[in-house]
Amino acid sequence: MNPDELLRIVDVIHRDKSIDKEVIFQSIEAALVSVARKRFGEDEDITITIDRRDGTITGRRGEEVLDPAQLAARIGAQAAKQVIIQKIREAERDALFDEYNDQINQLVSGTVQKVEPRAVIVALPGVEAILPRSEQIPGESYQPGGRVRAVVAEVSKQGIRLRVVLSRTRISFVARLFEQEIPEIAEGVIEIKSIAREPGYRSKVGVYSADSRVDCVGACVGVRGNRIRNIVEELAGERIDIVRWDDDLLTLIPNALQPAKVEEVILCQMMGRAIVLVPEDQLSLAIGKWGHNVRLASKLVGWDIEIMTRQELDEQLEQALMGFASLEGVTEELADRLVSEGFLSYEDLSVIEPEDLMEMGGLTEEQVNHIVAQAEAKAEEASQIAAEERRKQRQREREAAAAAAEGDTGLAPPGNATDPSHLDEQDEASLPEDAAEVHGEAADSPADQTPSEERNPASATAAREED
Repeated sequence: MNPDELLRIVDVIHRDKSIDKEVIFQSIEAALVSVARKRFGEDEDITITIDRRDGTITGRRGEEVLDPAQLAARIGAQAAKQVIIQKIREAERDALFDEYNDQINQLVSGTVQKVEPRAVIVALPGVEAILPRSEQIPGESYQPGGRVRAVVAEVSKQGIRLRVVLSRTRISFVARLFEQEIPEIAEGVIEIKSIAREPGYRSKVGVYSADSRVDCVGACVGVRGNRIRNIVEELAGERIDIVRWDDDLLTLIPNALQPAKVEEVILCQMMGRAIVLVPEDQLSLAIGKWGHNVRLASKLVGWDIEIMTRQELDEQLEQALMGFASLEGVTEELADRLVSEGFLSYEDLSVIEPEDLMEMGGLTEEQVNHIVAQAEAKAEEASQIAAEERRKQRQREREAAAAAAEGDTGLAPPGNATDPSHLDEQDEASLPEDAAEVHGEAADSPADQTPSEERNPASATAAREED
């Protein structure tokens, strides 16, 4: 190989592939050593060096010095070329890996190359990335040749190829859009404290500014909403709530639940739970359609949030006191202490830290284990009762539907007004029971109940909901 030609090739690869020259030289040397060992033997001590200034190739086989002509003749030009090409491709892959690995959770823009059932192929500089269906915003569609923005979610090496996975559903995608559209965030004047998101439906973004002269919420919304409008359009119409952040949970939680009006927030430190009391007419608004509002507020602040009216709270407190006091080994004083700490169900009690219960009631480890075992049994029993009631309800609906199909007007149709599962979207948004159905199950009340006496589902813990 001509030294001048070798230097020219290295320079061309360096400029075209953006690979460091030293990496290219090392790759060629490694390739030549690999080919030479195939020629002379894998156990041979062979070293080959390329002069970085003039391109001269020198080699040694043990103590024997190989001159360039002999080296080229013995190795074989074609074999060396193939290995060198492979090494260069690996070096190119490594350079791209380093470039895109540094961009994880950063915003990139590419062109749609191909739309497949399970993914969209996106052309990025130097690589083809994939946008899996699971990382696409629900309801979006793509066309070849169209532009798409996303964040880099994953980068990995697969042979000599690079696999780059993009995402438009990650929280970081919303954060990068805010930084791009709102200069105050990019400059650090406004800080994004927390983001909670359900892609395609709704996001809550907690923002804060240490500068009292800057209205963090107003700056994010922009004049006539132009800033937030651009972000909403990029997110395919996803609703975004800008929440004014406060380190005081008693202020932050009502902010996170807006536009609902909150009467009182009760923090249960041991449970990491906040009980939020709202007026009856604000219950549906606080929970939100399909439970989005309370669920996202819980994720935003990092606490379980239970929404209920004052009457519901009083009923639960009474039931919890009676239920806990009925357990063997639990005194009235301990039951009252548990309720004051936010334990409102057998399920809550079944997951309490044994040390905490020992300290609260002055109990032994054996006594605590006995109490917890009782609570677990009661919780399981209540869960089975609730599951059986749901099964019976579904059976009644099927029977009513069958009867209606046969023209039997003596039975109520399945879409009666008392069954929230058959309401249209406008009606269900106005009923607390609608949001409650999504919000969680209520079969874990500590009081011995029949299915008809279960606690109001609207007060179930948001964090227990299935997304």
